[in-house]
Amino acid sequence: MSKALIHAKIVPRRSNERGHANHGWLDSYHTFSFANYYDPKFQSFGSLRVLNEDRVDAGQGFPTHPHRDAEIFSYILNGELTHRDSMIQKGSEKTEGDDFFRMKRGDVQFTTGGTGIAHSEQNESMKQVHFLQIWALPWAKHLTPRYHTKTFSEDAKRTAFLPILSPLKSGPGASAEAEKAAEPTLPDTIPVHADLVFSAGIIPVDKRFKWIVGAGAVTKTRGRNVYVHLPMCKGGAAKIKLDGREGAVLGEGDGAFVSGVNAGDILSFESIGEGEAEVVVLDSD
Repeated sequence: MSKALIHAKIVPRRSNERGHANHGWLDSYHTFSFANYYDPKFQSFGSLRVLNEDRVDAGQGFPTHPHRDAEIFSYILNGELTHRDSMIQKGSEKTEGDDFFRMKRGDVQFTTGGTGIAHSEQNESMKQVHFLQIWALPWAKHLTPRYHTKTFSEDAKRTAFLPILSPLKSGPGASAEAEKAAEPTLPDTIPVHADLVFSAGIIPVDKRFKWIVGAGAVTKTRGRNVYVHLPMCKGGAAKIKLDGREGAVLGEGDGAFVSGVNAGDILSFESIGEGEAEVVVLDSD
């Protein structure tokens, strides 16, 4: 078992303390200030700006709306979500790769808003969709809009945390050629314009996972900010303990701010509930 990180500060963010809005067709929880929910204590954490846990009813969704200067990604937990934007013409969609537009569990859709892009997110299926929508603040403004979609293995997530996003390898000030190549620092991940690694794991009951801060992929190595979130997937049966601490036990919908950690530190996760725990980790500057 990994040694406790005595220098780390862990502050839980309880599910019932999040912002919450139920519009009937949309049931949304906000970890950070968003839309009509505002709390000056919860504006951002490192590069992380938005973490919404949304459920959208069948035949409903978010109509076309613009974004600028944000890195936006959706992590599908259950159901299907259809993404369309101003770079994809209806009728010309593909069924895989960066033009893939209908997402299911295991898929992640990523958009660089940059100089401006308009997109919609609709549930065109016959059942509710449950997903996380996350925004990161990019390291530069006025980037060229870009999107990526990728499927990540459920089996791999059940053996260890699986990196999903990592920084663009060429870093800030990348050339147009490097932007087009879109090579991530970690292989088989989606490149993000931020000093951030996003990963996910599905921890079996009574098992432990570990997260190595920075994942060997970041620029800032001291004083990193790691946000942990346990989505509401198992009807309350999932529960985890962070760093072996009794005061850092998280139930479904809970999160935790982990600050004061450094690249290479090992953060332990123990699944102590009655159901497997799907956990996302946002390791930020």
